[in-house]
Amino acid sequence: MAIIRFYTTEACDEVHRMKILKQLSANFSNITTLQIEKCYHVETTTKTVDSKAKTLLKWLLKHPQGDETSLSEKSSLPKENNASVVVEIGPRFNFSTPFSTNCVNICQNVGLSEVIRLEASDRYLIGYSGSRPNIDLLVDLLGDRMTECRYTDENLPVNSFNEQLPHSQESWYKVPVLEKGRTALEEVNVKLGLAFGDWDLDYYTNLFKNTLKRNPTTVELFDCAQSNSEHSRHWFFRGKMIVDGVEQPQSLIRMIMGTQANTNQNNTIKFSDNSSAIRGFNHTTIRPQCFDGPGPMTLHKVNNDLIFTAETHNMPTAVAPFSGATTGTGGRLRDVQGVGRGGIPIAGTAGYSVGCLNIPGFAQPYENANYQYPATFAKPLKILIEASNGASDYGNKFGEPLITGFVHSYGLTNVQGERDEFVKPIMFSGGMGTMESTMREKFDPKRGMLLAKIGGPVYRIGVGGGAASSVEVQGSNDSALDFNAVQRGDAEMENKLNRVVRACIEMGDRNPIMAIHDQGAGGNGNVLKELVEPGFAGAVIFSKEFQLGDPTITALELWGAEYQENNAILCKPEDRPLLESICKRERCHISFVGVVTGDGRVSLIESEADFEKALSPSFERSKLGPMPFDLELKYVLGEMPKREYQLQRLSNNFVPLQFTENFNLAKSLELVLSLVSVGSKRYLTNKVDRCVTGLIAQQQCVGPLHTPLADFGLVTVSHFGNEGLATSLGTQPIKGLLDAGAMARMSVAEALSNLVFVKITELADVKCSGNWMWAAKLPGEGARMFDACQEMCAIMKELRIAVDGGKDSLSMAAKVGGETIKSPGTLVISTYAPCPDVGIKVTPDLKGPAMGKETSLLWINIENKFRLGGSALAQVYKQQGNECPNLLNSQVLANAFNVTQELLAQGKLLAGHDISEGGLLVCVLEMAFGGLSGLSIDLTNALTQIPLQNIDASARTAPELAVLYAEECGWVLEVDNTNLKEVQSKFSDMGVPNHFIGSTKGYGLDKSVKLSSKGKLLLNDSVKALYKQWERISFELEKLQANTDCAIEEYNTLEYRTGPKYVCTTVDFSSELVLKRASKTVTVAVLREEGVNSDREMMASLMKANFEVHDVTMSDLLSGKTTLDHYRGLIFPGGFSYADTLGSAKGWAANIMFSKLLVPQFQAFRKRQDTFSLGICNGCQLMSLIGWVGASSTESSNQEVISKPDVALLHNKSERFECRWSTVRIADSKAMMLSKLKDAVLGCWVAHGEGRFSFRDKKILDNLKKQKCISVHYVDDDGKPTEIYPMNPNGSTEGIAGLCSPDGRHLALMPHPERCHAMYQWPYVSPGFSVKSQASPWQVMFNTAYEWCTR
Repeated sequence: MAIIRFYTTEACDEVHRMKILKQLSANFSNITTLQIEKCYHVETTTKTVDSKAKTLLKWLLKHPQGDETSLSEKSSLPKENNASVVVEIGPRFNFSTPFSTNCVNICQNVGLSEVIRLEASDRYLIGYSGSRPNIDLLVDLLGDRMTECRYTDENLPVNSFNEQLPHSQESWYKVPVLEKGRTALEEVNVKLGLAFGDWDLDYYTNLFKNTLKRNPTTVELFDCAQSNSEHSRHWFFRGKMIVDGVEQPQSLIRMIMGTQANTNQNNTIKFSDNSSAIRGFNHTTIRPQCFDGPGPMTLHKVNNDLIFTAETHNMPTAVAPFSGATTGTGGRLRDVQGVGRGGIPIAGTAGYSVGCLNIPGFAQPYENANYQYPATFAKPLKILIEASNGASDYGNKFGEPLITGFVHSYGLTNVQGERDEFVKPIMFSGGMGTMESTMREKFDPKRGMLLAKIGGPVYRIGVGGGAASSVEVQGSNDSALDFNAVQRGDAEMENKLNRVVRACIEMGDRNPIMAIHDQGAGGNGNVLKELVEPGFAGAVIFSKEFQLGDPTITALELWGAEYQENNAILCKPEDRPLLESICKRERCHISFVGVVTGDGRVSLIESEADFEKALSPSFERSKLGPMPFDLELKYVLGEMPKREYQLQRLSNNFVPLQFTENFNLAKSLELVLSLVSVGSKRYLTNKVDRCVTGLIAQQQCVGPLHTPLADFGLVTVSHFGNEGLATSLGTQPIKGLLDAGAMARMSVAEALSNLVFVKITELADVKCSGNWMWAAKLPGEGARMFDACQEMCAIMKELRIAVDGGKDSLSMAAKVGGETIKSPGTLVISTYAPCPDVGIKVTPDLKGPAMGKETSLLWINIENKFRLGGSALAQVYKQQGNECPNLLNSQVLANAFNVTQELLAQGKLLAGHDISEGGLLVCVLEMAFGGLSGLSIDLTNALTQIPLQNIDASARTAPELAVLYAEECGWVLEVDNTNLKEVQSKFSDMGVPNHFIGSTKGYGLDKSVKLSSKGKLLLNDSVKALYKQWERISFELEKLQANTDCAIEEYNTLEYRTGPKYVCTTVDFSSELVLKRASKTVTVAVLREEGVNSDREMMASLMKANFEVHDVTMSDLLSGKTTLDHYRGLIFPGGFSYADTLGSAKGWAANIMFSKLLVPQFQAFRKRQDTFSLGICNGCQLMSLIGWVGASSTESSNQEVISKPDVALLHNKSERFECRWSTVRIADSKAMMLSKLKDAVLGCWVAHGEGRFSFRDKKILDNLKKQKCISVHYVDDDGKPTEIYPMNPNGSTEGIAGLCSPDGRHLALMPHPERCHAMYQWPYVSPGFSVKSQASPWQVMFNTAYEWCTR
């Protein structure tokens, strides 16, 4: 074995270098210079690598348009001296990074079988004056101490990364309980971090000493700690509650389940699986005809259920924000996969609650810069940025859009002198999906069935996650135990795992998955026992059958590690070959690790599998090998004594809010808009894919400038219908500091006031996930959570909605020094409901002014009370208050909801937005920002109808203050003036208070917002000025997470943006969008490499154009299952092949160019005159690398291996993934597919990290222009090609977004027309752009290709 190292300085551009230098200089004033070099550490099974392999390795590792000489086997950095120091940061040695996994996959697939690990480190040569900077602080700044370490001469592997691992991990052993009793358990409890309490110690002492009469192994105790942890068993929710000395009639879980009694019985799964489900629709969907090879896609009618699940991943995110959030997202995705006999994810939601941000250069008077945090926790600012980066990155690469969410930042010392702060953060992840109604029930395990693991290998990751997450107060642990919370997310592997599960599901009645569970807390021990728990079936598990990612894994780690991207399934022995074939095609590992025995006992045996002997009733299984785990299921998962909790309510001395007599409304508004919970969330939406799948009908952004304001998320369940699934969120934790019960009711109310703007079947069909994050076992907190649960259940019964699932995290406290700090108790309500037609909805952006109309604003005011406690206004003045909003008039809320739904169906509403963080004032301002609309608001009429006693005591001398800032339940509607009277009467007739509060006034950033009351002008400013105040918090965060120049450039566009103007005059949609099937079938292949995630929306676009579409994988081609001469069209869809490791599409291109089998096929296909090809995003990147577009000469495009492509797609100028609804103009080019759309200006989704066209020299660009090969440009609001960010989302020269070949048959685009081929996928349509068809103009390009093929 050996490690070869390659060094390069080309991996880091000047912008990135300057950003890091600025960061270092801000912390060390004497740091003056910085040079950066990347080192690739290539571990091989051989001592040397031959020249051919080295050439291939260098091609993979070099810059796309760089020379091989840019890689050297020696560092090019100068040596350290007395004015410089080298700091090298790389991944820890104990497990392979996802980067390495994908690099090794690429290497193995192109024949470099000797490469077994490939990591990258960054080497910083830091120049300084005076004394040397503190190296430990530099390492903290430059890396993540929980997942990375400093590489030095002494701490650097020579021949293998395993050199740095312990030579022998401690083996499992028997704990002497028979000899030492409880003392023995106490000792191992501390040693292994089992989080056993007194109850557990007594219970397990009795179990092993008196019942089983034997000593337990460390593996068995570890398993019990995970399987029976609070995290896994939810003891508190299931326990006996004694509140203030009074025993309660029901446990918390029974109270929650009781909400089901008053609602429509549309649940098909509730409280019993990895996700919950409700009845969905009978709809048409795409299905493959072949599941383990290439073949045609067809349309099928299916009955489906609608799935929702939600969970949090708080402790891992506190310790290592990026990886904690990635694995939280991945675990929740597997919860969707693991429902019934398999579910399919569609879209996700996310939420983040953190402490004081203290943004450098943006100090806020309500934040405390002196607060300290646990040494092993990241700071709140880092958590918010990196956790959202992690969740976004994972979803982007997996192919799950994130479409709604929430953010809180809170830290305040209350009047009791206690610190209320999210020191222990919340990382929330929710997910929607579908499941065939025939797949609801898992089959029970039967003797002889096999247990299989599908997905990634075993790593020493998250060992003891269930127990670690159950510690009541965190941050005081041993840092080594906190490291157990660190995990590793590999979205590429999750994507492959998902494809295997989907292939099985889509087989319908032939689905080989009998039951499925996702692997999470407790690892293999938990998930494999779950499969055989029904009927206490039992199983024998063989440790040598697991695929190991680390050869030093011990039995305890194999059994308990929470490594990711893995599911466990139950199958029949006869289906093993089919599953192996599917997994081989998708390059996803499967291990058959056990067999169901039917004897109620689970044994882990350290040997290879012998299923026949394991099933023999006369054979003693201990003869097969040592057994670190051997217990009957009834002792681990059976009914256990209910735990009892004594809860006491504690009194608090709240203080009323106090404001000065000369209260400054403008200053208060500026402060409120600066809150992360109130201001723009653009810093979150810019970097996350919101369109992948092509099923998204509503994501976060609305209006001409794509402003993040939407109240709900909405997806369709198929590309071939309008049926959908809607979701919304409600959470009000700060109000809970004053009144936990009111907080719960307001969380439910907020969820519904967000959902009200999309037409659902009916209110009683709404089901909810309830997620609880609370330090419930600390004094007073359990009783507060009990009160919250009681009130949540009460309001749900009143509204006839119900909870059907959820999770809890009851360790929401952290130790800082000697102080225990509780995070505000939080309840997150996630609604989901069937939506018969996704087109019936309204968004917050005001519509009238853009259409040249003045429209009316109607305020729906449910409670008619105005309490300011727990509000954004209170927070910015460092107060909490003594009375917060509540929702007691639940019937009024139900009536308001139903009237709004009726008006939606009648088309009487233009826009709508809920009143939440920031109150009524922020609500109407956000509507104005979304629609670039002026406003004239007058509160006089409303104030005359509000009794003074309903106003917060702090504002009775200025009641408009309470009316503007109170966060009471309600919403604002935009209504055409001609409909105002009718709309008002409908609400009034149902007893819903409503007030006409003003009108829209003109379109544009320069228009005015005027707010008055009783003749007094309270606010008079431009839309632009207020909009920029609202965007400021996002702008400050953007500067920290992206290219600062780009953040500034985008912020400055708010000086002049007018919104796009779409034009498409060259096509008659009514005729162009109607196609007749030609007599001859035209077959196209949608070719996918591992990591591609946009194939299904591409297939839908092609099938709607009458093509026969075949699903083909690279493994199909490489194995000879099909050849390209079968197809007229070859489609390269978007995604992240190999997670964009080593460069976008680099691995995909290598698989083609370095394959003697494929090179002739691809060259022959390209040259055939009757063929066409289309590459989108990742496919566009591929086509440039293999020379199908952009090649300056026929000679260069005919080369088998193109060392330096004439055109390459490089990292976006912003230095991060960009998802935008961009405006593009179709150029006058030779592109066949775009020939009917010439000069059209259209909106189109973009979603990429490397989309910047780079031309090797100006001659190449000039030649492409001359040959009319530039096919699409990004344009500004006037329709002119632009390089200005973000109208040009990546910095491409001259706004170039697509190229075609000189003959026009091969087209490569970075934007995603397949994700907006239907009008419901368009998040914005400019006024006057009318499309009467459900299909959008983009469908024309697919139709044109079909017509071309049938001429």
